[in-house]
Amino acid sequence: MTNSGRIELMAPAGDFTSMQAALDNGADSIYFGVEQLNMRARASMNFTIDDLQEINKRCSEKGVRTYLTLNTIIYDHDLSIIKTLLDKAKEANITAVIAMDQAVISYARQIGMEVHISTQINITNIETVKFYALFADTMVMSRELSITQIKKICDQIIKDDIRGPSGNLVEIEIFGHGALCMAVSGKCYLSLHSANSSANRGACKQNCRKKYTVIDQKTGFEIELDNEYMMSPKDLCTISFLDQIIDSGVKVLKIEGRGRAPEYVATVVKAYRDAIDAISEKTFSQEKVTEWMSRLETVYNRGFWSGYYLGQELGEWSDNSGSSAIQKKVYVGKGRHFYPKSNIAEFLIEAYDLTVGDKVLIQGPTTGSQEMIIEAMQVDEKPEANKASKSDVITIKTDFRVRPSDRLYKIVQA
Repeated sequence: MTNSGRIELMAPAGDFTSMQAALDNGADSIYFGVEQLNMRARASMNFTIDDLQEINKRCSEKGVRTYLTLNTIIYDHDLSIIKTLLDKAKEANITAVIAMDQAVISYARQIGMEVHISTQINITNIETVKFYALFADTMVMSRELSITQIKKICDQIIKDDIRGPSGNLVEIEIFGHGALCMAVSGKCYLSLHSANSSANRGACKQNCRKKYTVIDQKTGFEIELDNEYMMSPKDLCTISFLDQIIDSGVKVLKIEGRGRAPEYVATVVKAYRDAIDAISEKTFSQEKVTEWMSRLETVYNRGFWSGYYLGQELGEWSDNSGSSAIQKKVYVGKGRHFYPKSNIAEFLIEAYDLTVGDKVLIQGPTTGSQEMIIEAMQVDEKPEANKASKSDVITIKTDFRVRPSDRLYKIVQA
């Protein structure tokens, strides 16, 4: 639970590169999955039990809280794994577990680990908050609530003095940005019925993101749903009314995207960090919102809408099956060496040409996701070169350390 008066910015971490991107761009907390027992079991690499200590080490150094997502349906054969995982998480000083199954909630409470209630529980009223306050300090509200409904719950928590096991007032968390599911608070069975692959066990096949034809079974008449993927909502974006969310009493804002690339995490977290800080400093403005939106449009998105927060009853549907991002990255090469005294990084070009003036991303498990403009470079030790091609070795000046595990990408128009 956050002790500051400002809203906590929670970022996704699908691997160490994305986690580092979140840490570098102002996240107050990160959430992550371990192997198969989370709602993104197949969407990203996920971490292993052996990574827990390193996760805690990197995050604690920056004062960032760590949340283990253990929010799938649990069967009897999962129980021993769950207990082992929670024991290891507790031992590694992971801050809290995000849970929806009572078995997870119960065992976490037994070992004294902080619990956050997942959106899959679908909390929509104050009495449900009171019930789960017996077990949890933070609760994610149903995605279908409006800001007015959320504010009423936040106000009632204070009025009724509803406290969690920690003795502190219960904190309310909501989703702030990213992919939305057509199903109520994420509970969907399409994937299970079509492919025997349960979305509620982290194995969604994304049926809703596809294009369909409607057939009148009596006449055989077909209608193609042109230009609208009517089960695939646009991505949630709240940055334009973030001040209203903070005023409602919400304490934690969650960015969706454990299956997204590191540059997505870096860009989105930085935009919302800037927005939260602007609200705190009373410099939040439409001009800044426009600039933040232009940044958000550069990374993966299905178009944007405000969700149900402003009282809208029906969803807004995406008009294509993939991303509407205006930029994309292409692989160029890999890191070879770094000269710390001069801050010079060396790369081997393995794919596309690179030119002075190009915008690039350098990404790696320790480096995170760093964006920069190539202002000058040497090619095969020849100074002041303007272009590098496949098999060339280049050196460029950076203001961060580059490692042999890092990959170099060029950012181009999508």
